[in-house]
Amino acid sequence: MFDANHLVSAFGLLGVLAIVFAESGLLIGFFLPGDSVLFTAGLLISQHQVIHQPLWLVCLLISVASILGNQVGYVFGRRAGPALFRRPNSRLFKQEYVTKAHDFFERHGPKALVLARFVPVVRTFTPILAGVSGMTYRAFTVFNVLGGVLWGAGVTVAGYFLGQIGFIRDHIDVVLVAIIVVSVLPAGIEALRARRRTPVRSA
Repeated sequence: MFDANHLVSAFGLLGVLAIVFAESGLLIGFFLPGDSVLFTAGLLISQHQVIHQPLWLVCLLISVASILGNQVGYVFGRRAGPALFRRPNSRLFKQEYVTKAHDFFERHGPKALVLARFVPVVRTFTPILAGVSGMTYRAFTVFNVLGGVLWGAGVTVAGYFLGQIGFIRDHIDVVLVAIIVVSVLPAGIEALRARRRTPVRSA
């Protein structure tokens, strides 16, 4: 279920839209491989495989799905978000996810809605935290639309054009792994910084 090529090939455009929507604001979607799914969708469009709709239409639908997903997350945050901070850890849900997203949002403010789009896990929880924090609906919508288009359409277009390069087309598995690594790199760097800032307790 984490193989982007398999997911897109099996479920087509509707599957891509469902994944984008779920990862953009539903708690159950934080583990989905959104970046690699979008890149793969763009690549397959360039090869006229699986997804046969024109690039502009796919980008439009993906952008709408990502924006709507964030809107749902925001509404959830406004209405039931505080309970999220009291939710116990489970097999899939960890309080650290909420904490990291909260710190990210507090540090970057409204622009976090744009930056978080490119950080797995964080992008799922950020709209919820925007609702919890009482961010105005108008401001949220502006940054949500901007982030949704930049991420949804941007990664798909990148996959479309890069997919036409022979080396990338012939080594798609390696490319998708690289995308995942690049996606989680910001979170990894931030975790290292946080660890360095944490004082070492003496025995």
